[in-house]
Amino acid sequence: MFLHWLAFALFLRYGIALPTEQQPLIAESLDEIPRAPSQDLVKEKALHGRFLHITDFHPDPFYEIHSSTEADAACHRGNGPAGVFGAETTDCDSPTTLVNATFKWINDHLKDTIDFVIWTGDSSRHDSDEEIPRTEQEIILTNKLLVNKFEEVFGKEDDTDPKNDLTIPIVPNFGNNDIMPHNIMQPGSNKWTQKYLSVWRKFIPEEQRHGFSTGGWFSVEVIPNHLAVFSLNTMYLFEHNTAVDGCADRSEPGYQQMEWLRIQLQFVRNRGMKALLMGHVPPARTEAKLLWDETCWQKYTLWLQQYRDVIVGSLYGHMNIDHFLLQDHKDISNKALRGKRHSISRTALDDELTVQSNADYLTELRAGWSQIPDAPKTKSRSRSKSKSKSKSSSGSGYFYDLFESINKRKKHKMTKEEKYLEKIGGQWAERYSVSLVSPSIVPNYFPTLRVIEYNISGLENLPVARANCHEKMTLQEAEEAHCFIEDEAEEDSIEIEKKKSDKERGKKKKTRKPKLTIPKPPSKSAPPGPAYSPQTLSLLGYKQYFANLTRINDDFGQDQVVGEEGWHNGKHRGKIPHKDKLRHHNKFKYEIEYDTRNDSVFGLKDLTVRSYVNLAGRIGQYKPPKSDRIEDVDGEDSAATDADVDMVACGDHELAASKKKHKKHGKKHKHRKAINKVWFTFVNRAFIGTRDDDELHDEFGQEV
Repeated sequence: MFLHWLAFALFLRYGIALPTEQQPLIAESLDEIPRAPSQDLVKEKALHGRFLHITDFHPDPFYEIHSSTEADAACHRGNGPAGVFGAETTDCDSPTTLVNATFKWINDHLKDTIDFVIWTGDSSRHDSDEEIPRTEQEIILTNKLLVNKFEEVFGKEDDTDPKNDLTIPIVPNFGNNDIMPHNIMQPGSNKWTQKYLSVWRKFIPEEQRHGFSTGGWFSVEVIPNHLAVFSLNTMYLFEHNTAVDGCADRSEPGYQQMEWLRIQLQFVRNRGMKALLMGHVPPARTEAKLLWDETCWQKYTLWLQQYRDVIVGSLYGHMNIDHFLLQDHKDISNKALRGKRHSISRTALDDELTVQSNADYLTELRAGWSQIPDAPKTKSRSRSKSKSKSKSSSGSGYFYDLFESINKRKKHKMTKEEKYLEKIGGQWAERYSVSLVSPSIVPNYFPTLRVIEYNISGLENLPVARANCHEKMTLQEAEEAHCFIEDEAEEDSIEIEKKKSDKERGKKKKTRKPKLTIPKPPSKSAPPGPAYSPQTLSLLGYKQYFANLTRINDDFGQDQVVGEEGWHNGKHRGKIPHKDKLRHHNKFKYEIEYDTRNDSVFGLKDLTVRSYVNLAGRIGQYKPPKSDRIEDVDGEDSAATDADVDMVACGDHELAASKKKHKKHGKKHKHRKAINKVWFTFVNRAFIGTRDDDELHDEFGQEV
C-alpha cells in the first residue's frame, strides 16, 4: 500500500516516465497549479468544418505495465498481460502513457484541422480497487492533468495576450466518475461545481460561471453568432444518482437545468443561431439500459421536438460502445412529463462496467428499430403526397403528416413511399431525434476518438472563437455582444396546463407539481432544421479513429480469450509477456476504423435524422434484402432455401430465426446461413472490432 501511494506521489510531482514517452510535470495540489487565462478570445482563423469528440479517458496513475488484469489486481500489481499503452478488452483503466500518446497524436494530426473540442467527461479512474481507494484530490488532479494536456496542444505559442490563451474552444463535461462517490452528485452549488469551476475556468465563458457554480451546466458560443454548444450536467438526469429525483419537481436540479435549457434554446432561436447538445450519460432507454430518469427523458425529448429547427445534434459518451439512439417523439406522455410514473427501484450501479449487458442492450435497440420500415428504393411519390410534404417541410412537423394521411387513405391507395413517410413522420423524419454515442479512450475495447465534419457553407471565413461576454457588462452592452442573458420573465412559450386559483376552488393551498410549460414549435414558415435537412451547420459525417493496442503493444499473439461474466480480464488473460518483448512496442498511432462519408455498408450520405432512421430500419430487418446479406458465413451446405426457415419470437421481441431440421428423402440438410450485414457491421463496430467474427455470429447472428 505504501508503495502505491509513493508511486502516486511521484506521479503527482514528476509524472510517470517511460523510455518511450515524456510525462508532464504536475503540481502536488490544485492551489499550486498556475491558472491559464479563460478562453475569452477572438481568433481570426477560418473555419475548417470539423471538430473533435473525445470521451472517457479514465487515466489511472497506479497502472503498472505487465501487471495482472484480474479483478483483484486491476492492472495495479502482480504479473500479467497489461500492455504499455493499456490492456485492451479488459476493465482496467488507462495508463498515463496512453493519455500522453493520444495527445501527441492529436497534436501531430488534428491540431490545425479542427474548430473546437467536445470533451464528454469521465477523466478519472474507476473506484474498482479496494486496496487503492480513490480520493477527492486524485480525481481533481487527474482532471487537471487532462486540462494541462489540452493546453499543451491547443495553447497559443505566442502568448502576448493573457485573455487569449487557447487557439480553439474546449468544452468539458461532468462524468459520473469525476465526482465522489461516483454517480452521486448533490444539488448545487456544491463542492464539485466549485472545484471544477477552478479546474475548467479557462474553458467556461465568464458570463456562464455563476450558472455553472450552481448547477454544473453552461454553454459556449463556438462560432460567433452562429453555433452554441450546450454542456449538460447529466448527473442530475442520471437514473443512478440517488441524491436527486428527476426533472418534474421545481426544487430538483434536473428541473432547473431543463428550464435553463428551454430558455436558452429560445434565445438561440430568437437570434437565428443553432445549438449542439453534449453530455456524458446518454439518454438510453431500454430494458437493459435505463440511464435517465423518465421525467428527464420526457422533457429532453419534448425539447428536441419543439426546438428541432434549432438543434444540430446531440453527442454523448459513457457507454464505451459505438452506437446511436433514436428518441421517438410519439413516446412523449403528458402524465410522465408531470412526474406521474411508476415507482422505480433506484440504486447506484456501475452500469458502464457491466459490459456483458451490452449484448442485451444492442439486441433491444434492434428489436425497437425492427418496427421502422426500410426505406423504399423507388423515389416515385403521388401528387397529393407531394403537397403534404411541402407543408411538412415548411415547419408543420410530423403531426401534420400523420393526421392528414388519415383523410387521404380513403381517396387513394397509399404507395410504399407514402406509408414509409407516414411511419417516420414526413419527408424529414420529424417523428424522431438522434443522439450519437462515441466510444472511449479507455481501452475496454480499443482506444477511440471521433472527428465530426459539419457544413460550413457561407461561413468559411468566420473566426473559430470570439471574445466571450463578461459578468460586469450592462444589458445594452451584452445585447450588442450577443450574450445569452438569462431572464426568467422572458419565456416565449405556451402553457398547456391552466389551473384555477385557490380562491376559485374554495380549497386550501396544496403543494403541487409546477405548471408544465411547453416551448413553441418551429414557425410554420421555418424550414426544417439542420438535424433534418442538409444545410449550413448540418453534421455531414465523421471519421472514427482507433488505436489497435494488440498490434501496438506487441506482447502476444492474436488469439482471444474474453471473459463472459463480471469483470473482464481481456483477450490475453492468463498470459505472461515474452521476456524479449518486455517494454517493447510498435509505434503508437490512431488509424481510421471507418469513415461514414465513404462507407458502403451503412451508406450514410449525411448525419441527418432521416439518414439514421433509414439505417435503423435496415439494421432492424430480420429478413433483409439480398443486398444487405452476408451469405454462407459458416461455409455450410447451401442446399436449403430461405423458405426452409421460419421467424420465431425470443422473449418479448423477434430476435432470431428458428433452427429447424428439415428432411428430404430421409436426409438432413444444413441451412444456408445469411446474416443482415448492416446489423453485423453495427455490432462489430460497437465493440471497435475487438470481437471475433465467429463470436459475434454466435451471439448476434441468425438465419434468414
